[in-house]
Amino acid sequence: MIHKLRPLLASALLLTSVAALPTHAIAATPSNTLVIAKNIADIITFDPAEAFELTTGELMANIYDRVMMSEPEDLQKLVGGVVESWEISVDGKTIVFTLRPGQTFHSGNPVRAEDIVWSLRRVVKLNKTPAFIITQFGWNAENVDELVKVVGDKAHITITEDLSPGLVLNALSATVGSVIDMKTAMANEVDGDMGYAWLKANSAGSGAFELKKWKANELVTLQAFDDYRHGKPAMKRLIMRHIAEPATQRLQLEKGDIDMARELQPDQIKGLAGNDDVVVLNNPKASTYYMALNASHPKLKHPKVWEAMRYLVDYQGMVDSFLDGQFQVHQAFWPEGLWAGLADNPYQLNIEKAKTLLAEAGAADMSITIDTLSKPPFTDIAQTVQAAFAEAGIKSEILTSEGKTLWPKYRARRHEVIIARWSPDYLDPHSNADAFAHNPDNRLEAKLTGKVAWRNAWDAAEVNELTEQARAELNLDKREGIYTELQKRVQANSPFIFMFQQIEQIAMRSNVKGFVSGASFDLVFYRNVTKD
Repeated sequence: MIHKLRPLLASALLLTSVAALPTHAIAATPSNTLVIAKNIADIITFDPAEAFELTTGELMANIYDRVMMSEPEDLQKLVGGVVESWEISVDGKTIVFTLRPGQTFHSGNPVRAEDIVWSLRRVVKLNKTPAFIITQFGWNAENVDELVKVVGDKAHITITEDLSPGLVLNALSATVGSVIDMKTAMANEVDGDMGYAWLKANSAGSGAFELKKWKANELVTLQAFDDYRHGKPAMKRLIMRHIAEPATQRLQLEKGDIDMARELQPDQIKGLAGNDDVVVLNNPKASTYYMALNASHPKLKHPKVWEAMRYLVDYQGMVDSFLDGQFQVHQAFWPEGLWAGLADNPYQLNIEKAKTLLAEAGAADMSITIDTLSKPPFTDIAQTVQAAFAEAGIKSEILTSEGKTLWPKYRARRHEVIIARWSPDYLDPHSNADAFAHNPDNRLEAKLTGKVAWRNAWDAAEVNELTEQARAELNLDKREGIYTELQKRVQANSPFIFMFQQIEQIAMRSNVKGFVSGASFDLVFYRNVTKD
């Protein structure tokens, strides 16, 4: 029964050698190395207790096995990661995990129940941005040692909140559910930090690959773990190169300098037609792109301004032009195609209606800033929105920055309007509901940075209780109905304007097989990749 609670959308370095040809030379990546081109400026840390960025989440899925996870062979099924089985108590409050036998970390240390317990306790005690994913279980620094413990050779966790057991298991498949080699991390401890400083740029996992090098805004290198529980990966190493310009990614892909280009724009994808050496994967994703208004701003806190902004987005116009093939219009916080997803899109561009609403809110002469990432499609979306704002009488300035600058600013509530993206931390609708529709403490000092509602100073009073009701409901049909209602309320009356859902297009050399990119950012797997 628990496994059925996780329906997904499934979807199907720099080392080069030169092969001499009669008329010209073509570069080729080594047969045992996967070379990926991607903008990796969002990487801040490799510590599973802190990592909360899209690129890092993808890499961590290959470096660490988690308590629970989905495997590339069947993304629709939630299974044990380092654990082989689990038992849930009759009251649903306690889960007992039994480990898979014979697992080792990259260091050679055995994977133990103690490592599971220590890893989860560590997330809670460090209390970094993604900690809320498991502190929602009722855990805090004072009680976690009692609620998360080893009994015999098994890991026992106890939940004090009213949560569906399926939600708990799904949450343990998030990055914060990564199991760290306690002995290695603690050998690198400084001043009681539980290895925090060291793990920012190192790894201590048991996944298919080990982190060997990270040079910010340059590259990440992973090395295959020969003793991985699923067997030795075919690729000896993976090199992810920071190539920010899509045009450069395309050029290097066609030359054979890289195996995969991750961020080509629609016109560049179309330009690859007829090139038999390149194939394009189309992967429906759970990533949503949205605009958020900081409700602590004197004019952005007005519900009529929120409504006006919904009519200042040319949703279909963008999808039909520069977003063609890579996005669909989507106006709810949970993605279409996933269980409990809402497909209703009631808003469209209407400048005159927006002007009327702005006037009624006393915000007709507003001047604001728009923060977003300094790369497409964010910059293109921001410019299109800025043009619509201008037609409605709103003066705006676009501020672009890299993720390592933008996300800390956003988490500190120092933005006015932001255009951003969100991907679920685990594929249960509570993941997004808890972020966008739950903010039990709106005080600045609460620092609930993992909640987007808190980041935008929205107290979410009218939906907090509904979110809590949904997370505890055991009946699937009732739970789905609550999430539908919750999405409609947030869609109609919140500082969030949901705009698009992503369709990821990945261009890669035709000899590359077995790459898997699932619905969320941390369901991307390299271990089955081969080269013909």
